[in-house]
Amino acid sequence: MKIFRRTVGALLLLAAALALILWLKPPALLRVGANYSAKIVCSNVFLAGRDPQTVLSEDVQSPGIALLRLMHVSVDRERGLVRAGLLGFIGDGLAQCRSGKGCTVLPDGKLDAAAAALPLPLTHDSSAAATSSAAWPDGTAVQTNPAMDRVLANDTLAGPGVRAIVVVDHGRIVAERYAHGFNASTPLLGWSMTKTVMAGVIGLLVKDGKLSLDQAGLWPGATDGREHIRVADLLAMSSGLQWNEGYGAVSDVTSMLYLQPDMSTFARSQPLAHPVGKFWLYSSGTAVILSRIAQEHTSEDITDFIRRRLFEPIGMTSAIIEPDEQGTPVGSSYMYATARDWARYGQFLLQDGTWQGQDLLPAGYVSMMATPVAASRGQYG
Repeated sequence: MKIFRRTVGALLLLAAALALILWLKPPALLRVGANYSAKIVCSNVFLAGRDPQTVLSEDVQSPGIALLRLMHVSVDRERGLVRAGLLGFIGDGLAQCRSGKGCTVLPDGKLDAAAAALPLPLTHDSSAAATSSAAWPDGTAVQTNPAMDRVLANDTLAGPGVRAIVVVDHGRIVAERYAHGFNASTPLLGWSMTKTVMAGVIGLLVKDGKLSLDQAGLWPGATDGREHIRVADLLAMSSGLQWNEGYGAVSDVTSMLYLQPDMSTFARSQPLAHPVGKFWLYSSGTAVILSRIAQEHTSEDITDFIRRRLFEPIGMTSAIIEPDEQGTPVGSSYMYATARDWARYGQFLLQDGTWQGQDLLPAGYVSMMATPVAASRGQYG
């Protein structure tokens, strides 16, 4: 019995020492998991008005990654903060809600004191949006087709985990379905659909003459070949930059999103691995580089620019692209919008970048976005 007690005591002491070491210096993988957990919970609590524990369970933990199942979160609603960690204290996960900008991961732990003093953004409410008796998308009136609604009500056809389905036919919403806890006013994370929106933002600047598709020299002082990378190469994911888009471990993309306060600088620092324009490689890094380029070529706050020039003209009242600590929109991943507003953007592209007779994007730009690039061997635009 005495040996057993000593063994148990030694194991407990070892476990305590290991927990202390992990707390003092958590490995990168734990920090990625903790910051991911904090970010997802933060956005869904402060933008979508969802319950934090539900978000942790359904959004963070349900995919089945063992590490994330051990994450715990705490929410400070008054300060707009979410902390997360393995067992609640290991990993230093931290995200902060900034008024009008959504939530930002703070991998360096530096809180934005000014942001904390501002009123938090209200959860999107359709009653606060501009309403009109005109049919969607020109207004907000929606009349669905009962037969189509019955089709969407079939769980087998809708698929597992469905949160929102909006069916648009000839420019009108003809059917929609929402899961329990979600509705037409709930902002939803678009993940990589954000890249297509950021491509539209670049198109606005091209139309303004502030950028051109052939513009290079985007790496000041570079003499290693990166100076030849053009805007078009970044849009086509053919920059030649080294990049690992794997999400199962600590990779370039997970490091960028959850360990870097300045995501664009991290992405821009990647070396050339292939000739510029000759090799297609899926890269969230190039989308964030484009976000910084857009930021550098606007004279106003980039969030305000996107809202004024793109979202407001087409009625996307719920849409927001959340930034990193430097204020650069995370144009690869972090746009939230209601399902109807995501559908608005799709309709906008179907209309070749025009809205109510106004040309927002250059003529032929949407066609260019959809045309497969040579480096992808005809597979991707």
